[in-house]
Amino acid sequence: MKNYWNAAITFDEYLKEAELRTQLQNPEDEHNEYYELGLQRMNRTLKTVKIDEKQLEILKTKKFHGKILIISEPWCGDASATVPAVVKFFESAGIETRIFLRDSDVSLINQFLTDGAQSVPKVLILNEDFSVKNSWGPRPKYGSELLRKFKENPETYPREDFYNDLQVYYAKNRGKDAVDELLELI
Repeated sequence: MKNYWNAAITFDEYLKEAELRTQLQNPEDEHNEYYELGLQRMNRTLKTVKIDEKQLEILKTKKFHGKILIISEPWCGDASATVPAVVKFFESAGIETRIFLRDSDVSLINQFLTDGAQSVPKVLILNEDFSVKNSWGPRPKYGSELLRKFKENPETYPREDFYNDLQVYYAKNRGKDAVDELLELI
């Protein structure tokens, strides 16, 4: 895990990578249309996220001294809504956080599949010795419930409604549920 950590980037570098991808528009990249939207969502999250003092107090009681490694990609809608909030929370608590780009080496995400898929973001809670204490992702429980509802009956809950409801939830929640769920795992 230490090698993945060493290959990971900071959140600022992740934002720069997202900006670069919006400008480059690599014709071989199937995610081109999502980079600009992802960047807009990340910037919105950064402007609206508030660090919750109660959550910081809960983290202090856990006496956690590890690191947070997030497997992500800037084109991902779930990542755009949660990664900035998670990073800002842990950084405000003095916990080092890095991001590993999923598509740069899939050997890491393949160890943390979600129902057989390489879904991101995946947040790895690392102990001081780089062993994995726990993992979380790719979305808060409420977002997963919306996805389940869509998959069970897309005729009565169409894709457009699912996407809209998920983005409204993310915009209002501002990462709070993701942080709460991560705190339960620490």
